[in-house]
Formats: sequence, C-alpha cells, structure tokens
Amino acid sequence: MLSQAERNQIIDLINREVVPAIGCTEPIAVALCTARAAETLGGEPEKITVRLSANILKNAMGVGIPGTGMIGLPIAVALGALVGRSEYQLEVLRDVTPEAVERGRRMIDGRRIAICLKKDVDEKLYIEAEAEAAGHRAVAVIAGGHTSFVFVSRDGETLLDRRTPAAGGGEEEDVPLTLARIWDFAMTSPLDELRFILETSRLNKAAAERSFAGEFGHCVGRTLCCDRERKVMGDSIFTRILSYTSAACDARMAGAMIPVMSNSGSGNQGIAATLPVVVYAEETHASEEQMIRALTLSHLTVIYIKQSLGPLSALCGCVVASIGASSGIVYLMGGSYERACYAAKNMIAILTGMICDGAKPSCSLKISSGVSVAVLSATMAMEGRHVTAAEGIIDEDIDQCVRNLTHIGKDAMSATDTMILDIMTHKKH
Repeated sequence: MLSQAERNQIIDLINREVVPAIGCTEPIAVALCTARAAETLGGEPEKITVRLSANILKNAMGVGIPGTGMIGLPIAVALGALVGRSEYQLEVLRDVTPEAVERGRRMIDGRRIAICLKKDVDEKLYIEAEAEAAGHRAVAVIAGGHTSFVFVSRDGETLLDRRTPAAGGGEEEDVPLTLARIWDFAMTSPLDELRFILETSRLNKAAAERSFAGEFGHCVGRTLCCDRERKVMGDSIFTRILSYTSAACDARMAGAMIPVMSNSGSGNQGIAATLPVVVYAEETHASEEQMIRALTLSHLTVIYIKQSLGPLSALCGCVVASIGASSGIVYLMGGSYERACYAAKNMIAILTGMICDGAKPSCSLKISSGVSVAVLSATMAMEGRHVTAAEGIIDEDIDQCVRNLTHIGKDAMSATDTMILDIMTHKKH
C-alpha cells in the first residue's frame, strides 16, 4: 500500500506530464522557445534564428499550425515571436488571429527567420531560439522536455542556466515506478485525489467530435463512421474506439485550433491513452469510478514507459500510449493486475519497432493501428493468453519487458532515426 506522501508524488508527476496542448507539441515547443526569446528581447525581433535537434526537426516539418491554415516551422516561429506568450506553455499560440498570421507571413517573406539543424548536441529534444533587434540579442533554450527552459540570456547576460545538474538544483526527479506500483496507485487511491483525470476525457473527446464535423487531415476517424466501412468492419465498440481515437488525431495533426490533453509532451500519446478507455467505458456503461481508475492506469503507464524511453525517439509514441490504453481496457473488462501484464506483453511483442517518421496527418493511421492492437491484446489477456518469455524480446518480468522495449526504441533504433531524417530532408518535391 502506497503512503500518502508517495501518492502525492505520483499525482504531482501526472499533473506535470498530462497537460493541455494546442497543436503538435514539437512546433509548438519551438514557438514557445521563440516567444520566451522575444519576451526577453523586449520587442518584436528583426531577425530570428532557430537551431533544432534532429528529432525536433523531424516532428515539426509536416504538421498544421493551429489557427493558420499553414504547415511547418516558419509560421510557428513567426507567431511565437509576434503573439506567443510563454506563460501559456503548450498553449502558447492561444491568441493567434488572422491579423497575426498575416504579420507572420510578412515576416517569413522578409527572410527574417532562419531555421537550421543543431549538429553538436546529444540531446534529442533541443530548441535554441535567438532573437535580435536594434543591436540587442536574446537567447532561449529548451532541452530535455517540451517546456523545460534550461538557458535564457540577454545581451550576453545570463538570466537562467540549468544546463548542468549542479546548476539545475530544484529540478523534479523521476518518481520510481513499476507496473505493480501503478496498478496499486490506480486501484487504491481515494477517488477524489484522481478525479482531475476526467479532464482528459472532456478535452480529447471534444477534439474527436470536432473532427467528425469537419475535413481534417486524412479524415480517418470520419471515414470509419461511413456506411461502406461499417459494412466491412461492423458497428461495434471496437470500430468506435478506432474512429474516436483517429479522429482526434486527424484534427490535431491538421492544426485545428482546439486543445487536447497531452501525455509526456505528446498530444497523440494523450489521445491514445484516453479515448480507447473512454469509449470502452461509455459503451459498457462503466461507473465514474471505473472510468477514473482506468484513465489513471492508462496515463500513468505511458508516463512510466516514457521515463526510460525519453520524450522523443525513433519508436512511434502511439505504441507506448496504446500499451497504457490496453491496461485500462483490461481493468474495465474486470481483469486483474496479472491480466494487465499479459496485455502489456502482447502489446510489446506486436508493436515494438513501429517507426516514428515525424508528426504528420498520417499519424492517425498509426494511432488506429496501435489502439486496434490494444483491444486485441486486452481481449487475449482476458482469455489468459499472452506472448511468453520463450518468444522474442518478452521476459517473465513485465518491467524487464518494458526496459527491452525502451532499449530498442532509444538505443538500437538511433541509426533508424538518422536515416529517417535523411530521407525526409532529401525528398524531391
């Protein structure tokens, strides 16, 4: 049984990692960094130079920027400088207007923005924004997390420096988690301590329903609701899980001006951890308590895996988030911790190796693949069936299975990441 202090620590962790975000988190994080640089400069920049790690560049190239009707980094940088407010965090572009977009276009056309790859940095998540005007210069750096400022300066004067552990003194430590502790926390914590997690349902379901009413991305979610697709796949809890989850992703990747609840710096991870659980709970008339505990289990499982995988990698984040969703569905099916472990093993055995080739509209296809496997894995687990330690990367110990997954995604797939970026940046258009 966890102590009150341990529960408080885990609740704080969830509140740090499960937050609202408008738009794809990589270009939005770039806009956030640019906003801080412009604020530190004290006026509209005449020139902005942004230097990015390869993973940020990869994930920011092909997605819509909310409120603009435009794709990619230049408009995100421009709007970050013009109307972004760093206090809004991942909702930094909340105040975008058509007039601001037009000013942003003029800034881009005036060649006042330079975007380049930061080659001499090991950190996968690294953003450096330099703003200049009237002989003054301000620099802001985000590293390690999408909202984690580690350096700010103006005219050579350092205003913030957390680039080394010694200088960072007050940074939050990772809460030590295992799947057993996560299950214990989700099942035994007083309900009022967990009720805040319902906001993930409200935001992400609203994003899906907005998507059903419009034309966003590849319209995967809306397509799954059409008569022809229902004749093929049926009208079931399963297809509604797929349609709601992929619809929210459609809207987000297309740049809909609507917030979603993210997880570990990714809106798609937040969507995939939330909507399969919500749809299953609603369709089976689960109680509010069951919904709350299932969502807590799902989101915390994602946070746990991302602690060792890192915020960005060559492994598709939908894989990780779908593992959380599968655990939540097992609980809603009446399953035990043992059955949740079975589901996680099935997920790891099936989906390890799915590449992340950047954030873009087709992420909704990957997210639908992940959640379909989540439902399959949960169903198998409830029948007592799971991939065994005699097979592939699966271990008897579930936490070792997770480590095997994250070692592959973080370490073994590094060369894959490099090749993906090379392909993406050398395509002929």
